[in-house]
Amino acid sequence: MLFHVKMNVRIPHDVPNEDVTKLKQTEKQRALDLQKSGKWRHLWRVSGLYANVSIFDVSGPDELHELLSTLPLFPFMDIEVQALCPHPSALSENG
Repeated sequence: MLFHVKMNVRIPHDVPNEDVTKLKQTEKQRALDLQKSGKWRHLWRVSGLYANVSIFDVSGPDELHELLSTLPLFPFMDIEVQALCPHPSALSENG
């Protein structure tokens, strides 16, 4: 099942820079691991924001929640999720 996920990151200003740097490093590694597994199929940065738009390919909403909650920056994210389904006019299932 495909999901469109928008993640806006809002790290409080009082979090020490060293902690932010470590969080970003571990977040990057987790994102790379999920992409290599095929669960995180697409990842785009949103220009001008500390945000991304992503496509996840998981079994359903429970697995998506489980994956998102493992992201180190999860506590600092506002997340919007939309389930996707094939469009009848698409050239292929993958667009």
